[in-house]
Amino acid sequence: MYLPSTRWSWNFMGLAVFQAVVSLALEGYVFGRFQSSLELSRLNAGQETPSQALTIPTYLALFIFGFVYEVILVWDALRLKNTIQVIGICIYNLGLLIYAAVEMDQVGDAVRVLEYKNLIEQGTWMALRPYLVAAPCLIGLITAIMGGIAYKLYDEFAWTIYKHISADLRLKRRYLTYQIYIALLKFDFFFFLGFTVQFLVVVPNTTRYEFWITVAALPITVALLFLAAFFVRQESKPGQILTIFVYFAGMAYFVFKLVRMYDAGLKRVQEYEPARKSLTIFAVLTLIALVLTMVTACVCMRNFGMGLKPHIQRRAVPDASEAKIRNSYGPDQFGQPSAHSLEAVSHRMTID
Repeated sequence: MYLPSTRWSWNFMGLAVFQAVVSLALEGYVFGRFQSSLELSRLNAGQETPSQALTIPTYLALFIFGFVYEVILVWDALRLKNTIQVIGICIYNLGLLIYAAVEMDQVGDAVRVLEYKNLIEQGTWMALRPYLVAAPCLIGLITAIMGGIAYKLYDEFAWTIYKHISADLRLKRRYLTYQIYIALLKFDFFFFLGFTVQFLVVVPNTTRYEFWITVAALPITVALLFLAAFFVRQESKPGQILTIFVYFAGMAYFVFKLVRMYDAGLKRVQEYEPARKSLTIFAVLTLIALVLTMVTACVCMRNFGMGLKPHIQRRAVPDASEAKIRNSYGPDQFGQPSAHSLEAVSHRMTID
């Protein structure tokens, strides 16, 4: 199991873990206070639980997954020394900030509806509001600090990536494109899962057919993302073409969902109301991520057969100590002669 080997790597990992623990403690309190305030016993016999009562549990579930997944992504980025993924994590954290801000608005709307229906204790919103305000403030501060550490990590990883790929500028650009593509696949998974969970839990009156199709899409999506990474590493053109077709199908699916959420003629607008803002954010972010992923997939396919495959078969980039040992014993694993040791290079190397 890889562990961070430098100060900035440890700082980045520690920051992600600290944010996850504190943010989930805040969300856990909000969840507990909300659930204890509900008075669903006042519902009439046979009456369904209002979707507003499911808002907080859904947000909590997504935040738990979101922060745990971020810690995994941080570990993975440090293991692979993927500077693109490190930058992507900062953007991902900004997305969590936006989501936390939207949560405050959506929870306020849900509590007011429940108070109107006399299904929750009066004053619940005022009790929850300070904690809902604290969450985006904390995430915003952590995001700013993460940005500074990401810059240091870019400096730190630049030379080891240079040694891994060689001095060929065109090859480095191809490797950069590959890194972007792999990072996008990992973020696509979170956005798709976030949208799907909210849709299944919060949106009422979903037809049986639509519900089971959405459930089946989850494992299929995970399998397709793994296959997409496999195809690009193996430089399989038929597999890459199939993957690009799947991206088009995914884009069509999310456009369809956005239309359903806002088209009054379909008579389902009110059903999406409890989570429409957050569903819209996830749908739009997923669409943007799919477009970027599809474009990057096309560029990666254009780079097939141009010498990158041997370099990406070994997923982890050696750290400075490994590279130093390899230099002292001669050629590296790809047959490239070692021209100088790490200490001989004092200027900053870039990967772009």
